[in-house]
Amino acid sequence: MLQLMKLEMKKFKFGWYVKGALIANVIITALFIFLNYIQKIEGNVFIESSEEAFLFIGAMVRGTFIVFAAVLIAQLVIEEYKNKTILIMFSYPVDRKKIIASKLFIVAILTFITIWLSNIVVAGAVFALHSYFSFISYSITITDWMQQAINMVPFAVAAAGTSLIPLYFGMRKRSVPITILSSLFVVSFACSYNPTFSMVAIIPVQFALAAVGIMIAYLAIRNIEKEDAI
Repeated sequence: MLQLMKLEMKKFKFGWYVKGALIANVIITALFIFLNYIQKIEGNVFIESSEEAFLFIGAMVRGTFIVFAAVLIAQLVIEEYKNKTILIMFSYPVDRKKIIASKLFIVAILTFITIWLSNIVVAGAVFALHSYFSFISYSITITDWMQQAINMVPFAVAAAGTSLIPLYFGMRKRSVPITILSSLFVVSFACSYNPTFSMVAIIPVQFALAAVGIMIAYLAIRNIEKEDAI
């Protein structure tokens, strides 16, 4: 399995993913700072504490990289079926289930790592920049930042599972646009944020969505022998 994953990583250049993740982190940080400046100027406060700040950052980060995961699924799986290049891989003396499983493992692992690291990077950038520009009315300490890194682990795990849900919609139509569009619907529900009620903060819901994504991936792997690649 690890060898297959390494081959997939070599086959598909993932430099765009790393660059995209870095750009996304910059944009998320800038957007967070901008919104805090706006609420400070207008007096319409919707982020009142470090807990709410981290929750809002987490919502933006998870939403962003669940969509990134859909792009990965489109590249690694859907386009392979659409262009029929998957037939070449299926002609190898390797179990089809392992081939598909290796692709989905790459998606899930990259999503987990990127979400976890991005939360640390964005929260750290906010903490560092605030010490110079004082754009927030509440305090964020190094202890808060370190605690956030720990608290984010289960949410990143759940998001990695949730990121597999678009696979179902993409495989039904063998469509890249549908795969990505479905991820936006998933994000609109899983990462919804509101000062009074935030779905993104309810861990049982997040793990329930992850279970759905994992089940979809399992069924896709189990039924791969029956799947018509033409």
